[in-house]
Amino acid sequence: MGVIKSVTFFGSARTEEEHGVYKSAFETAKLLAEKGYTIVNGGGPGEMLAASLGAKSVGGKVNVVYYTPKHATLFEGKGALNEGDEEFQESNYLLRTKKLLELGDIYVVFRGGSGTISEFAMAWGLAKIYFGHHKPLILFGTFWHEIIETFKKNMITIPDEYRVFTIVSSPKEVLDAIEKNEVMIKLNRHIHTECVGDECNFIL
Repeated sequence: MGVIKSVTFFGSARTEEEHGVYKSAFETAKLLAEKGYTIVNGGGPGEMLAASLGAKSVGGKVNVVYYTPKHATLFEGKGALNEGDEEFQESNYLLRTKKLLELGDIYVVFRGGSGTISEFAMAWGLAKIYFGHHKPLILFGTFWHEIIETFKKNMITIPDEYRVFTIVSSPKEVLDAIEKNEVMIKLNRHIHTECVGDECNFIL
């Protein structure tokens, strides 16, 4: 394996098994696990479960991060069927997101709701802050083009922010994007002193 070893999947907990996005998450995780990548997800149902099952269907490794809410009225918690080879329980949603960002070397973001939006925003923000040492994003689905164009039109951004992600529409394109990013990371990797502190968890 190269620099990229683990892939964090972000997506909706509400997606049913018959939905195309569920199937895409399953097939993407299956393909990546076949190539030796560890699959990481939030431990819930929906697309997170699809990622775990896809990886496990070919004997791949899965890590899940979850928390069991005590006061959250609209959060699903850990999915009963979503079991990881390693499981990490956090005390709240923010720490769960932080751990998912730490564990992945690259992120694949599927269609989701406000939770997925918040995860995407945090991953994108970190990639901008650490541009050049950032963990890349892969946005799954052609609908992302419209979303990104809306950001460009209405938000205050800089060109480098749009260089940290790739928009794809198939599992094969996810693998291609990972392999392309692997090459670019190796070509552009800087020699620097030993990284110290929490920031090291968010850079490559």
